[in-house]
Amino acid sequence: MTGLLGGPESAAEHDPPDEPLMPRAAARPSIARAYDCLLGGKDHFPADRELAERLVARYPGVRQMARHNRRFLVRALDYVLAQAISQYADLGAGLPTSPAVHEIVRRHDINGKVVYVDNDLVVINHLRALAASGDDHIDAVAGDLVKPAAVMDAVQATGLIDLDKPVCLIAAMVLHFLDAPTAREVTAAYVSELAPGSHVIITVGCGEPATGLNTGAAEQITRTYNAAPVFNHTPADVASFFTGLNLIKPGITDARAWMPGWWTPAPFAERPGQVLAGIGVKP
Repeated sequence: MTGLLGGPESAAEHDPPDEPLMPRAAARPSIARAYDCLLGGKDHFPADRELAERLVARYPGVRQMARHNRRFLVRALDYVLAQAISQYADLGAGLPTSPAVHEIVRRHDINGKVVYVDNDLVVINHLRALAASGDDHIDAVAGDLVKPAAVMDAVQATGLIDLDKPVCLIAAMVLHFLDAPTAREVTAAYVSELAPGSHVIITVGCGEPATGLNTGAAEQITRTYNAAPVFNHTPADVASFFTGLNLIKPGITDARAWMPGWWTPAPFAERPGQVLAGIGVKP
């Protein structure tokens, strides 16, 4: 997700509720909406703000991690857009806090196509309202990250994405909700659906040092947001999620330090938690 901590939920298997059900859905805190709050957005509710405050209290660096993830995404999309990619699928998209993926795409390609995927009912309603606002190049589908075939079928069914042509697939801040073997299996399944020349952007939140499940910052966040476990992946784990892809230099590094084409990452200050990031290209 372009959000921070949206773990898999069964809601993905159901259609979004009608408008009268929205207050009940909004009463349950959503990490996607809490992430919007952390980024300074406006599309969140009191329960989400309370969750964001608890996350910051448990680990103050989470706000900076969210912002550094978004800044990396802007640089990453600028790079991919320069490769003349015109199709984008954002897995676990969360709310489209500005600058959202479609806004970044529009800076370079007014006709670029973006399909958002999420399992949060309120988020899906919001994204579909955006898609219905007059932009024929945006759509949103309900989907569960761990069901790649179903997700890609739904993405293609929008009529916006042609899987026979290069696509940019975004999996931002979602794979830390899967253990490493599952994350490898899931990403490999998505990659198998993509045409040569496709790009994959991945970011993963982790503690430092990453020594296993729920250590350091990941453990603190898990205690606060208990809807799904948070797995603390190592750089080697994250690199394995790019199996079958050629990594763009500087490879897997802290999101703050990633600049396209750099052979070594930029310097950055150490801290307990970080966002690991990279871009791969399907040969």
